[in-house]
Amino acid sequence: SLGDGFEKILEKNFERSQEQLDTKIEIIVGNPPYSVGQKSANDNNQNNFYENLSARISETYATKTLSANLKNSLYDSYIKAFRWASDRIGDTGIIGFVTNGGWLDGIAMNGLRKCFEEEFSEIYIFNLRGNSTLKGESRKKERENIFAEGSKALIVITILVKNPNHVGNAEIFYKDIGDYLTREQKLKKISETKTVLSDDFKILIPNEKNDWINQRNEKSFDDFISLVPDKKFDLTSKTFFIINSLGVSTARDKWCYNFSKKILSKNIQMTIDFYNSHESSEIDEKKFVWTDLSKNNKKRRKKYFYDEEKIIESNYRLFCKQNLYFDENLNERRGQMPQLFSNRNEKNFLICISKGDKKNFSVFLTDKICDYHFIGDTQCFPLYYYERDESNLFSEMAERRDGISDFILNLACEKYGLFVSQKLNSPHFLYHRNSDEGTFCITKSQLKEEIFYYVYGFLHLPSYREKFSAELKKSLPRIFLVDSYEDFKKISAAGRELADIHLNYENFEKPAGVEVEISAENYFVRKMKLSSDKKILIYNEFITIKNIPEKIFEYVVNGRSPLEWIIERYQIKIDKASGIENNPNDFCEEIGDEKYILKLLLSSMTVSIKTLEIVENLPEINFE
Repeated sequence: SLGDGFEKILEKNFERSQEQLDTKIEIIVGNPPYSVGQKSANDNNQNNFYENLSARISETYATKTLSANLKNSLYDSYIKAFRWASDRIGDTGIIGFVTNGGWLDGIAMNGLRKCFEEEFSEIYIFNLRGNSTLKGESRKKERENIFAEGSKALIVITILVKNPNHVGNAEIFYKDIGDYLTREQKLKKISETKTVLSDDFKILIPNEKNDWINQRNEKSFDDFISLVPDKKFDLTSKTFFIINSLGVSTARDKWCYNFSKKILSKNIQMTIDFYNSHESSEIDEKKFVWTDLSKNNKKRRKKYFYDEEKIIESNYRLFCKQNLYFDENLNERRGQMPQLFSNRNEKNFLICISKGDKKNFSVFLTDKICDYHFIGDTQCFPLYYYERDESNLFSEMAERRDGISDFILNLACEKYGLFVSQKLNSPHFLYHRNSDEGTFCITKSQLKEEIFYYVYGFLHLPSYREKFSAELKKSLPRIFLVDSYEDFKKISAAGRELADIHLNYENFEKPAGVEVEISAENYFVRKMKLSSDKKILIYNEFITIKNIPEKIFEYVVNGRSPLEWIIERYQIKIDKASGIENNPNDFCEEIGDEKYILKLLLSSMTVSIKTLEIVENLPEINFE
């Protein structure tokens, strides 16, 4: 027995809890925590699990969401707070929360927004901005967060009203605090907003996709052809590609990536030794990260082994190559990358797109395995994929297949008057086209390659990106084949030129007029600094780059110009938890080129200028 005294305490606590549950609550206000959960067992920021509450989210918000593959974000702590509060006040009451504003425009949150419309009679939203995860001009507009360094998230004040006499969906009222405001300016505006019942709050009318702001309103977009197959490797897919892949997610980047092959090798051997000699319950942030994959492997008593051949050169971030230990055990998720690059010698090209990102739409092409965050949440569309002969266990060879679908190939032939040659002795199908310029022929693989580069060129069309900006922030692209074969050829040729520039971004001479002042032959980099007017770059104490053209900053990919990406990535970084150093100067030393980073900076300026020239000359397309 626990004793009479303790049992009386339990009884009183139970009575108090029951009394609270029986009490009618009509007003709930607060600032719920926001945390989707832990990334690994080393992270102590795990959400508490409430079975009944999670079940309620599952049967309400999750059921109505249109983004089935993104539902995990619906179980964030602050979302649980909304669900609990809505249930707790019953059919009458008011909820007032200050929260992360991700629910307001998030792709996966359309189900939550739909439930809000159905469950409440009036909704008032005050968007305080402050999202520091954005980049470029979008980041500047967000300016400072009302919680200062206490939060990096967009912050929103939400008032939800339940009136049992209300009929129909909620009336939604919205106010945006404005661009470029400091924390003090925002707090002043909040204090000046005496009531939500004012003309400052404008009515929002949701669209059929449950968008409240940044609405997708171009119905023609849905009629375009998807890049993404409904099912991978489906040869009958009525899409541009028959395969796509996410970038590699290691869940332990500090160990699996490094500028130095030598240091990467040492780090990997250390982490493998730790895994093999310790149980999954033992946490040591300096040596290992326990993930679901590694814990399951440990339960199966699987041993890890180091293999130097698994160190490959990869694209970690835009304009930043690093060495990657590409391994099925130490990379948490590799997507279809093993099918896109099945060994070191096989070539491929990937069109990489940021998957439904709130930043401005971006696309970039690479010929290397890339990280999941290479260009936002990276989705890759390949020119080829490789298929092994599963019937031959001893075969190391893989058959190369086209990533472009036969569906889009046949559609192009029909639209542009291409027909199959009758030359039976040809090793490949030949497609002919008669025109004023005469007859020409092209192989099936060549035509699919033309379509691949057409996709890359099309995704750079300024008119397309402007007209469908809201759609491209919330979903993967849908495009179409233009009516004119001449325009198809122009866009494909532009895509091929862009690809050549972006693949060879390291190899251009600096633009005319750019000056490099060198007082000593010392090319060691710690952290570069760009002047506030962006005309001067301090490379180190011995080297300064001057007269940087203003135009190079007009080409922005995933929130930054190429020059700014290089400045941000090529600096010495030491991870606090593991103590691992990642030093770009090691990369220069190992490739035997101490000037590599300086040349890369100068080359990137030309990349920007050349890209802009091609994009500005793309043909005008009718989207009606």
